[in-house]
Amino acid sequence: MSQTTASVSATTSASSAGTHTGRARWARAALRAVQVLLALFYGIASALPKLIAHPSAVESFDRIGWGSGAMYTIGALELAGAVALLIPLLQSVAAIALSALMVGAFIVQLTAFHGQNAATPLILMVPLIVIAWARRGSNRELLGLVRRG
Repeated sequence: MSQTTASVSATTSASSAGTHTGRARWARAALRAVQVLLALFYGIASALPKLIAHPSAVESFDRIGWGSGAMYTIGALELAGAVALLIPLLQSVAAIALSALMVGAFIVQLTAFHGQNAATPLILMVPLIVIAWARRGSNRELLGLVRRG
């Protein structure tokens, strides 16, 4: 191999490694942005109306037949999940827990509301599942801390 060919080959390898690192950095930033947006959605648009007993939330929970106790509980769980999405050690567990809430919301939408808005929880589950998978390494770290403690 000539000196010129080796030089071009090394430059190409370094360039593609830099591109790969740039893509990975962009993907991490995009995933973090999605986590922040979901945290804002769950904290403000979903949990807050339940926690302040907004008339629309009260009406929905009365229609289901669950009452204010369930409304406050689900609001608190959504708020806890929103905060946990922003904590690196808890982000994967939070995404899993919020996905489980969305399964419940989907079932409620189908049964109590005759399918009205049933797609919303399913749509929200897609980025939550991606977060849970991409951040799964934090589960091992959290398990290690729990076992030590």
